Order: sequence, then C-alpha cells, then structure tokens
Amino acid sequence: MQDPFKIDGPTCISFSGGRTSAYMLWRVLESNGGLPGDARVLFCNTGKEHDATLRFVRDCQRAWNVDITWLEYRSDDPRFAVVNYDTASKEGQPFAQLISKRNYLPNPVARFCTSELKVLTIQRYLKSVGIDDFETMLGIRADEKRRVAKLRDGNLTPLVAANVSQADVQAFWRNQDFDLGLDHRNGVTSWGNCDLCFLKGPNQVLSLIRDQPERAVWWAKQEEKIGGTFRSDRPAYSEMAKFAERQQDMFADQEGIPCFCGD
Repeated sequence: MQDPFKIDGPTCISFSGGRTSAYMLWRVLESNGGLPGDARVLFCNTGKEHDATLRFVRDCQRAWNVDITWLEYRSDDPRFAVVNYDTASKEGQPFAQLISKRNYLPNPVARFCTSELKVLTIQRYLKSVGIDDFETMLGIRADEKRRVAKLRDGNLTPLVAANVSQADVQAFWRNQDFDLGLDHRNGVTSWGNCDLCFLKGPNQVLSLIRDQPERAVWWAKQEEKIGGTFRSDRPAYSEMAKFAERQQDMFADQEGIPCFCGD
C-alpha cells in the first residue's frame, strides 16, 4: 500500500492545534524526511483557542523544527494576517471582527465562522504566495465516522487510510517529551478548538464555564453586540454563566455537533 503520508504535490497541511492533527504532521515529517518544499503547514487562530493550544503549536514548531505558518482572519484586504505565538490574538479579535463585519452571529445552520476564519483564510494566504491549486490534508481519524461521512472530495485523510484511531494518537503522546496539556475525556478534548464553541454539547459548555467562568464573557458580549444568540435552542451565554455560578444543571444529556475546525 502506498504511504498515505507521502506528499507528491502542492499540499496544505491543515493543523488545528490538537493532538490528532499534530500526530498527522509528525507522520508526514517521518514519511518525507522533513517537510517537502511544496507543502505548507497552516494553523488558523480564531483568537478563541485555549492558551494551551497556542503553546502546543509553538512547541511542535520547536521540537520538530518545522515551519508552521500562523494565520488570522482580517475584515480588511487582504483578509488575512500572518502572525506568530507572540503576536497572535488571544482575546477573540479575529472572530469578533468577522461577527461585526457580518452583523450576524454564526449558528448551527449558518456556520460561516469555520469557512471564513479557517478555509477561506487559508485559500487567501496560499493564493498570495502563488499557490492556486493544492490538496488539503486533514487530521481526521479512522474512528471519526461522522466527520469522515461529511467530507467532500479532494481532501486527503491519511489517518483514515492508515486506520489510525484515538487510542493510537493517545499512545503516541504518552511517549513524547511535550503534550497539549488539556484534559482528554471519553475521546474528547473539551477545551479543543474555540473554547466555548456553540457546536459543543450544552452540558459540555456549561461544564467548561464552571471551570473557567471568564471564558463566557466574550461569547456573551458578542450576543449582546448583535442582539441575538448563537443558538435558538439554548439560553444565551450570559444565562448559562449565571446557571454555572449557581452550580445548577440546565440541560438534558444532549450531544454536540461535529465540526471541521479540528480536534
């Protein structure tokens, strides 16, 4: 079988900043003897990633001596900015800019946050450096059946081809000198991706707010700014923060919605 991690043309390695996509990057480096010249590793920072995620991306760069380009959405042309660990937004500025520009909140039906903050930001950057035709490599595992089923043609999923599971990824990180540093529970890194993403299950969001109440402030501020909510089927973030403060249960057991922001 051909090595699915072998790169033979212009490739965007989409690095979410999680353990799975980092493991995929390591496998790519191992298979290719480093990063091929026609491959780019791109990390899109929304400004709402957990601090540990940003440190993890930086640590991968240093430990593996690999160039990772950090990108952020901008509302003005060229609609993106190249940043680094020191200059990256840490208070949700790119996401807030997008909401202000649209004057509308993303929601489970209109999930324009992923497309604008990540997919289109990557495309704009690559075009700016003369790369118009490329394949995108995504860190999706073989055991993520719902995400695999929703994939469009044209994306590379080497972890699926190699039958890599969550157990494989966790075994790898147990033997490394550094790690993401975020709790992993029942196959989910709760603080992964945007900290209180509206696609996460309501009980999960409520639990996260209880752990770090200050994280709810940004989300509540965006809802107040627009005069609406990220979801019509659950209370506003300000209300969830109040419930969390009182240590009350608020929801029945509801699952989150799988997204393509990463792991």
